Amino acid sequence: MLQKLLKIIKNTHRHPVNQALHSVGAPFYALGIAMSVGHLAGMPTSIVAGSAMLFAAIAMFVLGHNIEGNLRSMAPVLFFQFVRASISGRRRGDRRRRKVARYPLAK
Repeated sequence: MLQKLLKIIKNTHRHPVNQALHSVGAPFYALGIAMSVGHLAGMPTSIVAGSAMLFAAIAMFVLGHNIEGNLRSMAPVLFFQFVRASISGRRRGDRRRRKVARYPLAK
């Protein structure tokens, strides 16, 4: 499963601009979460600065995937698809379609 995840990450982060935006955005994301949670835990951190860093990081991630042309392969989307497939017991290629009644039109 870990190999599959790493393969997906490698294939969805090929463009150099996307890689650069992720390299800058990842530390912003981690610091933004740490500052926001720290403020809520009573530490002397700014929730405004933490939230700004968090939203800037998300914007960098979205922009990078938009440039690469794979906006649907962002981590939250992939995670949701993985959880949904795990819950339903289906794999991505094993989609069963519901049968729809088709009535012939008048001749």
